[in-house]
Amino acid sequence: MDRNWTNHSSVSEFLLLGLFWKTQQQQILFVLFLSMYMATVLGNLLIILAISTDSRLHSPMYFFLSNLSFVDFCLSSTIVPNMLTNHILSRHTISFPGCFTQMYFFILFTGMDNCLLAVMAYDRFVAICHPLHYTTKMTHQLCALMVTGSWGIVNVHALLHTLLMAQLSFCADNRIPHLFCDVNALLKLSCSDTHLNEMMIHTEGVLLMVTPFVCILVSYIYITTAVLSVPSTKGKWKAFSTCGSHLAVVSIFYGTIIAVYFTPASSHSDENDITAAVMYTVVTPMLNPFIYSLRNKDMKGALKKIICINFFSFQQ
Repeated sequence: MDRNWTNHSSVSEFLLLGLFWKTQQQQILFVLFLSMYMATVLGNLLIILAISTDSRLHSPMYFFLSNLSFVDFCLSSTIVPNMLTNHILSRHTISFPGCFTQMYFFILFTGMDNCLLAVMAYDRFVAICHPLHYTTKMTHQLCALMVTGSWGIVNVHALLHTLLMAQLSFCADNRIPHLFCDVNALLKLSCSDTHLNEMMIHTEGVLLMVTPFVCILVSYIYITTAVLSVPSTKGKWKAFSTCGSHLAVVSIFYGTIIAVYFTPASSHSDENDITAAVMYTVVTPMLNPFIYSLRNKDMKGALKKIICINFFSFQQ
């Protein structure tokens, strides 16, 4: 192991207790998580393929959706394959560098999910509140800039917290009662002063999470006001239906994040934290493709086209 890691800790690896530790339903859980991960991979890759190949979907909304699908695929891939591999090999360990690498990518992709949901809310705001200026406001350059800027911000955010965590010492207990190397779980194991880490989580970390959430709330306040001013009920329903999928994803994502990171520590338990983690690292990335495709005629048409082409090619 790298000398830089050993200088800061006497712990060479961590033990991820997770869901498979001393559980009677291990085989059932393994099959369930494998199935969910396969659905996540297939669903998100199909979304990306459909958007990239169908010219009708070359618009800002679908550009952001393809990025969200990519991030969801990466987020789930950061957690689930390692968990399933450990179960197959009957081990529950992760190396010290591997743990911090996993933590970095988890923070990166979770932060990117957060930013993309805010960007998508702004896109819906412009589409509903300024429909006549949509094409001039949501240019390809602006869309690319928002996504690239988001990647840059969350990368700095993830790198900051990973480097701060790497300065801590871990002396004795290496058992993490979680699915992956979570920031809060690692802080509890550290035998050094974690004041700086906690301060950064409660300032910079909260700022990065809350700012996109506030942008989403403000966007939907304007959207709701605009929709309520529409005279016909049919027009109101049509306007709201374009936001339904996004609202569903936002509710699931922020509901679980708030349950884990923004509730009193006294109300936490390992079981509740693991359940919430499963929601936003496994369930939500799996559900997103279904939520967006089932409520969208253009997306359903593009997916049917891809499936039919692949089916006929396979038959030949």
